[in-house]
Amino acid sequence: MSRALGIALTPKAVKYFEKRPYGPGEHGRARKRSESDYAVRLKEKQRLRAQYGIREAQLRRTFDEARKGPGLTGENLVELLEMRVDAVVLRSGFARTMAQARQAVVHRHILVDGQLVDRPSFRVKPGQVVQVKPKSQIMDPFQVAAAGAHRAVLGELPPYLDVSLEKLRAQLVRRPKREEVPITCDVQLVVEHYSR
Repeated sequence: MSRALGIALTPKAVKYFEKRPYGPGEHGRARKRSESDYAVRLKEKQRLRAQYGIREAQLRRTFDEARKGPGLTGENLVELLEMRVDAVVLRSGFARTMAQARQAVVHRHILVDGQLVDRPSFRVKPGQVVQVKPKSQIMDPFQVAAAGAHRAVLGELPPYLDVSLEKLRAQLVRRPKREEVPITCDVQLVVEHYSR
């Protein structure tokens, strides 16, 4: 999927790009035909979807909500996606990939303001505290995360999060801005895709 979309969706996918930096399948290496406008916009939308690991219906619903809000629709869309609890868990460094963050939420290891949350789509509001359940903190994956092992893979901590990694606790300080979110996507093309 990473090779088809042209971006590394997980840290592990980076080494596969070094080995084969072209699309999968028998025609992956063949001369690229020029893509239609629709194909370009569709690919950009698929990239955004794949980076958050969500279904088409979820992205569509979020887009409709972003369109109703004040400001630019594309920036609102990324803000809303970034406020999902699985995205906050990933950016805080409690997980290495979006799939791992999602699993931590579904398997009931994550608390928001002391309440158990098991839906990855749960929207964290500014000021709310996301933390790993005290019983779960002794588990190996969270011990690795508390030691800061994922920081090298995930890069800099975003300024909209206040994270205490050794306590496995993070607070969403404010709504994230588009330029602070580390995703590879031209959101304007996604907006154009849905607005057609």
